[in-house]
Amino acid sequence: MGRREPSEAVAALPAETVAAPRALLAVEYSLLFFALPTLWVLDVFRPPLILMLCVLALGCLGYLLRKRDFDRSALWNARAVPKRIAWVLGIFVVSAAIMTLAVYALLPHRFLELPRRRPELWLIIMVFYPLFSVYPQEIIFRVFLFERYRPLFVHRWPLIVGSASAFAWGHIIFGSPISVVLTFLGGLLFAKTYADSRSTLLVAIEHALYGCYIFTVGLGLYFYTGAAH
Repeated sequence: MGRREPSEAVAALPAETVAAPRALLAVEYSLLFFALPTLWVLDVFRPPLILMLCVLALGCLGYLLRKRDFDRSALWNARAVPKRIAWVLGIFVVSAAIMTLAVYALLPHRFLELPRRRPELWLIIMVFYPLFSVYPQEIIFRVFLFERYRPLFVHRWPLIVGSASAFAWGHIIFGSPISVVLTFLGGLLFAKTYADSRSTLLVAIEHALYGCYIFTVGLGLYFYTGAAH
């Protein structure tokens, strides 16, 4: 027998059997992805961000590795990269052009601020941000969220929107609605890439391109906690 998709398995169960697990998943999803960042903003629960990110990523990774029907190849899946990288790069080039024009026109004093004024810090971010921020976020907001909460959303686009919404709200900690809006748009793009490819490597490359360019072009002030003060 072939492996059924989660949505098919859920549909095969009686409605009363599905309702309770879905309700519990909804509560869990809300607490993890919406309540936790809100508590951080309210200063109720405020561990160091990098520590919280790493602990969450390790917890999510542990869940995925213990899940028997999880395809572990999704944690890397380099084979999907050559097939889709041209599309990813094409969308990035267009998006980068839009961001460049927007910053140059609306925030000219911020344009290329970090590489101009703090080249050493810019270089550190370019090297370490993809490793210690991007990949852990992709484990949490794409791989784990897709695997754990697919029965809650059932269909492809609600799941993509659910991933993007959680990703965006997680950035409320930076204290700016701009960061939330930008990460929701980015989250839609990243979630669709993961849904299409099942490649954490590909979506991490995509995420790193946008994140590194945001810090380069002058939008980094919306993506560090000092923006909240």
